[in-house]
Amino acid sequence: MQSVLPLCDELIVAVGDSTDGTREAIVNLQNPKIKIIDTIWDEKSTKAGKIFALQANIAFIGISSDTDWVIHIQADEVLHEKDYNLILDSIKKADNNPSIEGFLQPFLHFWGDYNNIRNSRRVHRHEIRIFKYNPNIRAYRDSQGFRKYKSISNYDNGTEKGTKLKVAYLNAPIYHYNGVRSSENMTLKINNFIYYYGESKEILEEQPKVAYNYHTIDRVTKFEGSHPAVMFKKISEYSYIFNHDKSQAIWKKKDKYLQPIEDLLKIRFGEYKNYILVKNKS
Repeated sequence: MQSVLPLCDELIVAVGDSTDGTREAIVNLQNPKIKIIDTIWDEKSTKAGKIFALQANIAFIGISSDTDWVIHIQADEVLHEKDYNLILDSIKKADNNPSIEGFLQPFLHFWGDYNNIRNSRRVHRHEIRIFKYNPNIRAYRDSQGFRKYKSISNYDNGTEKGTKLKVAYLNAPIYHYNGVRSSENMTLKINNFIYYYGESKEILEEQPKVAYNYHTIDRVTKFEGSHPAVMFKKISEYSYIFNHDKSQAIWKKKDKYLQPIEDLLKIRFGEYKNYILVKNKS
């Protein structure tokens, strides 16, 4: 949240009815730009992660109607301050260009600690996080991306698939810290993530004693860049050092054969693309 506040006139935050201090932490930021919308998660909408889209939509609907551009940020995603000028300049250039409805940004998926990035074909390389405001836009599937709809009622009842947004590439990475937490917290996170995708019947309230094995991941590479300034304190307090034991890596059979080919050709076979990539000529 603090990484996007400098770019926003207002920040709408959908806060679930948790007891982990999330709401209190947001209030303590004491930023007048922040507007909290208290929500209750619909436990009946866990199939395929729909519950995440519902929460994203609640925040989106709370946006002021005179908004020009929207930035969607999830709880484990951060923007780097070095990219602020690029983001603002790109928005300004695309503002009057009807062929561009948003931007496609690369993702850096951190794993184990803050020095490793998961870079296999099992993680998404890009996604839409910045787009022009349109009241008929809604989160698609599990809120990983967005689409535009002719009718919101059609979206709500599932009769319309929506139209993919036309986007230009924006080299302002999303720093995705989903895979950096204690091994016990990672076990808790994965179990509950599966629950919210409708693949588990039980949600855990307390941290389990079973430690997650970070080494079973397929592939990581060393991160040699800088982290956003808002992450400095959190990084300094993180003591676990992850050195990937490749002998424990688990690869899906198809990925094991396709990965070296993709690395050589610099393409991804069968990549899911919830967008239409256009060239920005402005």
